[in-house]
Amino acid sequence: MSNQNQRIYIYDTTLRDGAQGEGISFSSVGKLRLAERLNEFGFDYIEGGFAGSNEKDMKFFEEIKGKDFDCSKVAAFSSTRRVGANVQDDMYIASLIEVETPVVTVFGKAWKLHVTDVLGTTVEENLAMISDTVSYLKGKGKEVIFDAEHFFDGLKDDPEMAMAALRAAEEAGADVLVLCDTNGGCLSHEIYEMTAKVVSECNTQVGIHVHNDMGLAVANSLEAVRAGATHVQGTINGYGERCGNADLLAIVASLELKMEKKCLKEGSLERLRELSLFVDDLVNLPHNSKLPYVGNSAFSHKAGAHVDAVNKNKRSFEHIEPGLVGNERRMLVSELSGRSGVLMKAVELGVGLRDSKEDMKEVLDVLKDLESKGYAFEAADASFKILIQKVLKEHKSFFELEGFRVIVDKRGKDEPCVSEATIKVRVNDEIEQTAAEAVGPVDALNGALRKALVRFYPEIANVCLTDYRVRILDPEEASSAHTRVLIESTDGEQSWGTVGVSENIIEASWEALLDSVEYKLFMEEEKSKSGEAASES
Repeated sequence: MSNQNQRIYIYDTTLRDGAQGEGISFSSVGKLRLAERLNEFGFDYIEGGFAGSNEKDMKFFEEIKGKDFDCSKVAAFSSTRRVGANVQDDMYIASLIEVETPVVTVFGKAWKLHVTDVLGTTVEENLAMISDTVSYLKGKGKEVIFDAEHFFDGLKDDPEMAMAALRAAEEAGADVLVLCDTNGGCLSHEIYEMTAKVVSECNTQVGIHVHNDMGLAVANSLEAVRAGATHVQGTINGYGERCGNADLLAIVASLELKMEKKCLKEGSLERLRELSLFVDDLVNLPHNSKLPYVGNSAFSHKAGAHVDAVNKNKRSFEHIEPGLVGNERRMLVSELSGRSGVLMKAVELGVGLRDSKEDMKEVLDVLKDLESKGYAFEAADASFKILIQKVLKEHKSFFELEGFRVIVDKRGKDEPCVSEATIKVRVNDEIEQTAAEAVGPVDALNGALRKALVRFYPEIANVCLTDYRVRILDPEEASSAHTRVLIESTDGEQSWGTVGVSENIIEASWEALLDSVEYKLFMEEEKSKSGEAASES
C-alpha cells in the first residue's frame, strides 16, 4: 500500500446523515444547490437521502436525474430487506430501484446486540438479509456500498459475527465495505487496529464512517485511512445527529496537506472555506468560528508574543498557509496585545503606517484602558480603526450629534410595543432633524440616523445591520450593569463590526451605530481618493 499520492474516495452524506442534526433542514432547492457545488469540488459520491422515506428526498432524486455531473455519483440510501421479507417485494428496496441512482448504499447490522435486541431475529437471518439485498441490487446493475452499522462495537462484542456480516456483503458483490462507528465511542488506536484487520482479511475496498461523540471523528477517519481504508464518509462542517459526523472539510484538508493523498479536484482546496460558509448559509446557521482550517479563528492571533512571532516567521504559530484552504490570517487586538500586535493590526486596517513605537504605545495604552471598561475589539475592526485614527489625531467627524430621543410606547396589554426615535445632527453647518418608527428602540434610532444623513451622504442608503448582540458585563449590578453592544453591518460588498459600552443600552447602541456609519463614510472617502489618484496617474 503506497502512502504518497494515494487516491482517497470522498463520500458526502450531508444531505442525509447531516440533515439529521439538530436545527439542520435543507429545502428542495438547497439540496440541489449543494449537490451541484459538491460536484464542482470533485467529491466522488453525494448521498441524496433515504429512498422512499419522505417526499423531499424523492423529489430530489427526481430532479437530480437531469443533472450532468462530471465528478460525482449520486447515491440513494436505504436498509437491507426487512426480516422475513422477499427482497423483490420490500418497499424500500423497490424505492432504491425507482430513484435510478447509479449508486445505492444499504446498511446492515454488524453488532449481534442489534440483531437480537433491535431486529428481534437470528444471526443467520441477518446474514441472509445482507446477502439477498446486495446480490439483488448488483443484479440490477447498481454500484453497491454496504454500510456495516455498529461494526466496531460488533467486532469488540462478537468478532466472528461482525466479520461474517462483511463477508456476506463481499461474497454478494458489494463494491465497498464501510466500517461504521455509529455510536462514536471508539478510540483512534482501536479504529486503526480493527480497520487494518479488515483490510488484511477482505479483498474489497474498505471505507470508514464515524460519528463525533468523543470529539475524535476526524482523527478516527484519518487513522482508518492510515490503516488502509480508501473510502471516507462524512458531512460538511461535521453536521449530524448528536455530536455530529466526521467533518469532511477537516478530513480532505488533512489528507491532501498532511498525508499526501489526493481526494479533490485541482484547485478545490483553495475554496474550502467558501464551501463551509455556503453550507452554513443554506441551512441558516451561524458559522462555527472554531472549525479547523476554515473557521474565522483558525488563523487568528491575539497574544502579543504570538503576534510578534508570526510577524517574524509565519510558521512559528501556523501549521499551514491560510490561503491553501481559502482562509486568511487575522490579528486580534486586546489588552494581551503588544506593540507589534497593534502595529500589525493597524497595517492590516490601513492606518498608522508610519511604524512609530510611540504612536503604537499610545494606541496600546488607550486600548488597555478601554478594555478595562468593557470594550472588546476582536469582532469590531471598524471601531478599532476609528480608535487608532482618534489617538493619532487623524479622525474626521462627518457630522455632529445635536441630540436624540427614543420613546417606547405600549398602548394596551395586547398591543405590541412601538418605538420612535428623533434625532438632530449638524452637517457642514446645516441642521437636519428627522424621526423614525420601528418595533425596537435601536432599530428606530438607526432608521432616524440614516434618514438624517442620507441627503448629505447617499452612500449610506445601502448599509444595513446584519447582527446585533448585547452582553451584560457586570450582572451583579442588576439593572445598572454596564452593557456591551456589538453590531455587524454590511453594504452588500463588505461587512464590518463595531462596539459600544455604557450603563445605558441605548447609549451603547448609539456608539456602535455611530462607528458603523462613520466607518462606511471613511471607506467611501478612501475609495474616492484612490480613484482620483489612479485617474491622475
